[in-house]
Amino acid sequence: MAFAFIFPGQGSQAVGMGKELADAFPAAKAVFDEVDAALGEKLSDLIWGGPIETLTLTANAQPALMAVSLAAVRALEAGFGIKVSQAAYVAGHSLGEYSALAAAGSLSITDAAKLLRKRGEAMQAAVPVGQGAMAALIGKVDLETAEIIALEASGSGTVGVANDNNVGNVVISGTKAGVEAAIAVAKTKGVKAISLPVSAPFHSPLMAPAAVEMEKALAAATLHKPVIPVVANVTARPISEPVDIRRLLVEQVTGRVRWRECVQWMATEGGVTKFVETGAGKQLSGMVKRNAPDAETVALNTPADLEAFAQSLS
Repeated sequence: MAFAFIFPGQGSQAVGMGKELADAFPAAKAVFDEVDAALGEKLSDLIWGGPIETLTLTANAQPALMAVSLAAVRALEAGFGIKVSQAAYVAGHSLGEYSALAAAGSLSITDAAKLLRKRGEAMQAAVPVGQGAMAALIGKVDLETAEIIALEASGSGTVGVANDNNVGNVVISGTKAGVEAAIAVAKTKGVKAISLPVSAPFHSPLMAPAAVEMEKALAAATLHKPVIPVVANVTARPISEPVDIRRLLVEQVTGRVRWRECVQWMATEGGVTKFVETGAGKQLSGMVKRNAPDAETVALNTPADLEAFAQSLS
């Protein structure tokens, strides 16, 4: 049985996430301590105590979700002897790609935390609050339909596909005027459109200033070849060379998250039959079931989840 570890992105955060893991496994607690030290603050207090409004701020949510994911990875290894290298691939949704890289040994947890704090700050600073927007197109929609909707609305402002999550769930991003126009166009086509409560238009050309900042930050970071291939958001294909990882992480800031294609490639070309969502929540598991209906999904959120997964491999 080939399996892949997958790592969630923004939207999966919740106050208290990872606390059970930290209480049960010293190796998991050590991850939160390392992230706190890297950032020079007690992010763990915010993760476990809230408030959710502060935790959800991009600059906090990104390193926080990575910390929870890596806590689960380290607990799985220390408590049950299961290593990331036993998987066929790792992949992560948006910021989750940094979690995947840290899990596979390409980035240290310290560098991942610092890069994600920088990424969150740079993305927030790229567009003044209120000028950008994102919306989810839900239901009778696929990538082609979403692209047509964005094209028809583009006369009102910048708008394009940010996340191709699965058929029936495509996210658009751009200027407030562009996204509002796209929502109106979607309704004329019978597509449900929901404005998302985000602070910036992620994965759009408007994030270009943030891409410049991340190029500088990544140039200064140490990257190693991961122990197993990482399926990249931008290409939906596995990568292993640090030079490619750096380039694609920069492109990812403005580029589309091709999650549907990532999952479908792993399930078909990569032979993956089980997807193991590692960290917080179960959002990716739902997407996997729509993209690869025959695949099994497992979410590792608690010590009991880890034990059950370990038993399934024995």
